[in-house]
Amino acid sequence: MITGYVIGESLRPGAGFAPEGLRLRGVRRIDVSGSAADGQPGVWTLVEWEADEGDAAGIADALADALEPELGWYADFSAGDERVVVFAGRVFRIRRGDAVGRAEAIAYGRSVGTPEHQLDWKE
Repeated sequence: MITGYVIGESLRPGAGFAPEGLRLRGVRRIDVSGSAADGQPGVWTLVEWEADEGDAAGIADALADALEPELGWYADFSAGDERVVVFAGRVFRIRRGDAVGRAEAIAYGRSVGTPEHQLDWKE
């Protein structure tokens, strides 16, 4: 089973994120005003979801198509022994322990404006 979330405010205006097989787990709002970067809202809407293991590629592609490219927004989730990190138009599939793959995703995040303290996805 894959579980993840997408920050509602990270979606492009007019974009949707509804890949086949996605199931809603919950929606909650969190105050991030103490750590939001310039231009990011101080309150985020977390949309938590789950899907079957075989749906990882479709979910990653759907996120890559829906995410706002401004401010370095990304989403990430685990699929088997991989961490899938998705930016607008770009997907990284990083195996556990792959320091090079992780460094590439972090470097890309920096290049598109993701704040350093937000490049903190789990191994």
